[in-house]
Order: sequence, then C-alpha cells, then structure tokens
Amino acid sequence: QVQLVESGGGLVQAGGSLRLSCAASGRNLRSYAMGWFRQAPGKEREFVAAITWTGGSTYYADSVKGRFTISRDNAKNTVYLQMNSLKPEDTAVYYCATGPYIATIENEYDYWGQGTQVTVSS
Repeated sequence: QVQLVESGGGLVQAGGSLRLSCAASGRNLRSYAMGWFRQAPGKEREFVAAITWTGGSTYYADSVKGRFTISRDNAKNTVYLQMNSLKPEDTAVYYCATGPYIATIENEYDYWGQGTQVTVSS
C-alpha cells in the first residue's frame, strides 16, 4: 500500500521558516498528485498546496500564496513544503496526501500521512 511519512515540523517564531518533508513509498497509478493539508484544533482540515509528480504543476491556497512553496524530488519520492514568513495562524498539524488529481477537497485524495505539528509563536 501507499505510505506517506511527514517530518520537519516544530516550533518557530512568527516570521520564521520551516521545511516539511513527505516521504512516499508504494506509489500506484492513482498517485499522480501530492497535496498538503493542515488542521488546527477545532477546525476542519484545510487545503494548503499541491503538486504533480510529472511536470511539477502547483496550486496554492490563497492564505499561503507567496509564502509557501511546494516542491518535489522524484528520485527520492519526497515532497517538500517550504514555509516562510510564518504566522501564528499557520499553527496546525500538517498532513500530506496523494491522489489522482490536484484537488482542494480532502476526499479526493486516497492516502494520508500521520501528520506533523507546526507551532508558530507570536
């Protein structure tokens, strides 16, 4: 089965940066795109960014556009989320997921990682 493992979360001050990683194994024919979502306590899971393995097409939520960059290393089967100019509102558990298309709705994705905590202090 497809397995996704996130890493790189931690505590950072507002204005700082973090880079999250998502290591993927067991890709299948539906693993065309990778997405990042986040979920804060008491809130719904929110789309952050997505990328395709082939071509590297990207899509970002308005809330992170210009601050976050999604990228991938096909040789390592790893997707990254570079987060700059972090705000306290970015505090959440960040999840990576894979699915057949770039999508902003979580139920369009097939497999999910366990999540990594990002905390931004003010």
